[in-house]
Amino acid sequence: MGDLWSTVSKYPRFLIGVMLGVILNGFSPLMPLFKRPITAIAVVAMLIAILSFFVFTLKAMLGVEVEGL
Repeated sequence: MGDLWSTVSKYPRFLIGVMLGVILNGFSPLMPLFKRPITAIAVVAMLIAILSFFVFTLKAMLGVEVEGL
């Protein structure tokens, strides 16, 4: 039973490693674009636009309304 729990306890560390690897590999092509201010502003604006698109789409699909904003 001890071997089971030692094996199961390794999965969260593996999951964190995989997530960090995906994030680093996803953003590494964008890093050279941050060297110039104009392209950095464009990349940040693009990331904000993509994030807001997903947020508004999911809100509309799920019928979620935020009160007080």
